[in-house]
Amino acid sequence: METMVHIFLMGKQYEVPSNLTIMKAMEYAGYQLIRGCGCRNGFCGACATIYRIKGDSELKVCLACQTKVEENMYIATLPFFPLVKQVYDIEKVSPTQQIMMQLYPEIYACIGCNACTKSCTQELNVMQYIAYAQRGDFEKCAEESFDCVMCGVCSSRCPAGISHPQVAMLARRLNGKYLAPKTQHLEDRVREIQNGDFQELLESLMQKPLEEMQELYNHREIEQ
Repeated sequence: METMVHIFLMGKQYEVPSNLTIMKAMEYAGYQLIRGCGCRNGFCGACATIYRIKGDSELKVCLACQTKVEENMYIATLPFFPLVKQVYDIEKVSPTQQIMMQLYPEIYACIGCNACTKSCTQELNVMQYIAYAQRGDFEKCAEESFDCVMCGVCSSRCPAGISHPQVAMLARRLNGKYLAPKTQHLEDRVREIQNGDFQELLESLMQKPLEEMQELYNHREIEQ
């Protein structure tokens, strides 16, 4: 017999198997997930979720595809958070502190509460990479924020209204465009793809069954 637990989805109670993730429990309960789901492996950030266990005042955050249900878990999904997304031409901006002041001035209103770091579903030091962005240290900001999946949970908890994922994205773009050393073999390969040098190979791969593709991937040659 499966162990069952009681959960609350959008305020309505359901009984679901205790070994399910929140995402699978929602489907078990009859929800059709059209938004708020993507890769189902914790990489896309689409299934940001907030929850509270009955009797506990703490509001917790997670990704629904990675987190198992618990008894008396009250759940609400956060499939989209309205981040501030400024428009800029990466070819026309420069990696200086002024660009952050111009595009995301709210980062200088950070009060150091660390709510962003505490709520990060990837356990990133969010407040630290914002501090790097404030100082114009885009290389360190890019490195510290590299695993961000842009779920938006950090921004949902920020009293200063900072759009942390977008700040990090700008830092990574500036770092990749202007600061990081060029990778010549990658540029050569992109040029070859654009010239159609691998078109026949790519079309051949697309015709192969999934199992064969997985086998090829698992035994691919990896550069040292």
